[in-house]
Amino acid sequence: MNREQISRIAHADHPIKSPLDDASVGRLLNRSLSRGDARVLDLGCGTGEWLLRALATRPHLLAEGVDISGGALEDARRAANDRGVADRLVLHHREADGFVSAQPFDLVLSVGSSHAFGGLLPTLAAARRHLAPGGRVLIGEGFWSRTPSPEAVEMLGDFADLATTVDRVVADGWTPIHGHVSTRHELDEYEWACWGSLASWALDHPEDPNGKEALSMATIRRTEWLRVYRETWGFLSLVLRRTPREWQDLGCY
Repeated sequence: MNREQISRIAHADHPIKSPLDDASVGRLLNRSLSRGDARVLDLGCGTGEWLLRALATRPHLLAEGVDISGGALEDARRAANDRGVADRLVLHHREADGFVSAQPFDLVLSVGSSHAFGGLLPTLAAARRHLAPGGRVLIGEGFWSRTPSPEAVEMLGDFADLATTVDRVVADGWTPIHGHVSTRHELDEYEWACWGSLASWALDHPEDPNGKEALSMATIRRTEWLRVYRETWGFLSLVLRRTPREWQDLGCY
């Protein structure tokens, strides 16, 4: 099974591909969208769930999504048609880091996609290129809630702690206007949903040649979560605005 197949099955019961529950997603969107007629861009949109939810509750909003996965974008198109918002959604099949738009956006999202840009600050640099004056960025990134094991770092990446992560964002010229640290419930629910969905699919398809591999993968990933990084990894979502350059020069940040 390829990574895209595994991801589609694993997120069947958790379409937001980050450890956030529906209430948190709604609050983050409300804090991020200052106008109902905003133009919104999701860099690394996957199946477009963030955009679909924003479009469903704001009839004058326009949205665009960029992703390298053609299969995920097809899923997004089908969902947009089913929810009646396809006329306000444009999807681009290409690498998010190289995307160019003729018009800026009032909100740029990139939640859990920093690996596609090479890290948090390169992701913010990409978002900055697309941002309209006064616009906002919604970004989601992992952090270490306590000192991780070398195995955890090798598995998930070289994250910073929570305070250092926010400091880096501020030093890069951004002001956080809202934030959310995923709760223990959200973190656990996400992992149980992902690996439970994959295991259930395997058990429901005993004749499928991929069934045994899917069950093995679910077992491995669940064990890694429980034994390697459950107690040390967290997830931070931030709503950001640009800090005026003259305020940075005055030493406010």
